[in-house]
Amino acid sequence: MKLSDLLKPGAIKVGLESEDKEEVFEEMLHVLMREGMITDRAAALKALLDREAKMSTGVGDGLGIPHGKIEEAKGLIVALGTSREGIEFDALDDEPVHVLIVVFAEIGNPGPHIEALAEISRVFMIPGVTDEIRRAADAGEVLDIIRKQE
Repeated sequence: MKLSDLLKPGAIKVGLESEDKEEVFEEMLHVLMREGMITDRAAALKALLDREAKMSTGVGDGLGIPHGKIEEAKGLIVALGTSREGIEFDALDDEPVHVLIVVFAEIGNPGPHIEALAEISRVFMIPGVTDEIRRAADAGEVLDIIRKQE
């Protein structure tokens, strides 16, 4: 599994406008709805908030990976957003999030979900990747950076 194969250019938003976690969830859900990747905004938001209530998905080093399982997912649904300024996210390192990757998976099939989270972690553990993506000018550049690291 490659992260670049999971991301569609239309599901990448460079220049997130949100300042906090709740706002950015809404902003990313708007991206997914605009692309026709989800239709039930309320269920998707509930999945993200329920997961976030267990522990922050702001994993540190400027990366957030909010994720959840939703009924309408048939396979994986992935979106990515960037913020140069940073988003208050209650991250594990108390630093703002600059790259956000939202992952929705189907209920009852944990394998692909776990594999996607592992691949995201692998790519973003490479030194400098988060900063490079944070500075990307557009979706094409984000995908190029990810492909280069894969």
